[in-house]
Amino acid sequence: MDRLPCGELPPGGRCDLKTLAGEAGVNRTGFYPKKDPNGTVRDGPYQHLAEEFVRRLKALQEAGTLPDPRDAQVARLKAESNTLRDRLARQSATIEELASFKTLAPSRIAAQQEEIIRLRSPQPNPDTPPVARLTTVPGGSQTIGSCS
Repeated sequence: MDRLPCGELPPGGRCDLKTLAGEAGVNRTGFYPKKDPNGTVRDGPYQHLAEEFVRRLKALQEAGTLPDPRDAQVARLKAESNTLRDRLARQSATIEELASFKTLAPSRIAAQQEEIIRLRSPQPNPDTPPVARLTTVPGGSQTIGSCS
């Protein structure tokens, strides 16, 4: 019972009651309660050992130790799977944003192009107020008054 939680597993074995029974050379059903023909339930001959084994396993798992390498691998793969699912969800959201932008971009470019053409056109737009032209003073720029 002490070897299995330490990771000393037989080939093809796991850290469970079936392997414990095989290593101890006893029948696995001895770890479970028995029912008499009259319906009364009594403890199995090794039930107390099974309860102790399960208690030790739970204590190790709560401490973050997984004695069975397959269980550790399953836990690692589940964590990796969750990370990849989160990454995939973020990438899907980014793709949706970019697809939306791709749909809107041509209409924005067309509107900007129309605005550029309108601003470059020599004809004044009747909707805009007239702009007064500033005239230059003959003789260049002359300062009148104090500059201080």
